[in-house]
Amino acid sequence: MDIRLDDLSGLPVQALLAAHLSSMQKHSPPGSVYALDLSGLKAPNVSLWAAWDGDDLMGIGALKQLTETAGEIKSMRTASAHLRQGVGLSILNHIIAEAKQRGYVRLSLETGSGDEFEPALRLYRKRGFENGAAFGDYVASEFNQFLHLEL
Repeated sequence: MDIRLDDLSGLPVQALLAAHLSSMQKHSPPGSVYALDLSGLKAPNVSLWAAWDGDDLMGIGALKQLTETAGEIKSMRTASAHLRQGVGLSILNHIIAEAKQRGYVRLSLETGSGDEFEPALRLYRKRGFENGAAFGDYVASEFNQFLHLEL
């Protein structure tokens, strides 16, 4: 698996991002989805990595800088053909290592609530993320939750 920065111009990455947004919207009511679209992921304070096996896109994950010492994980998604193969954990570990290299002391994320989100929640908790309060501009609701990792 080769994990590298992506410029968001390739069709496989764009298709996986579209599937990610569609899934988030399917499982959450309008106005409660905070996933970044393609333009949001192109912001200068966001870096997106793609995991590849040759020409096969395995998954994606992004890191958004919130402050000089804090970041937010965005758009974590494993391609359906690669679920339960360690792709998500590899991307997450890559993002955590990058956050540490940048000098961040905390990583946070916002995700949905419900059974559909349990696999992702298990992954985050396995890496030490803990439930916590809303952060940034997020508004807590019954449809989302917040996790944090002290680095």
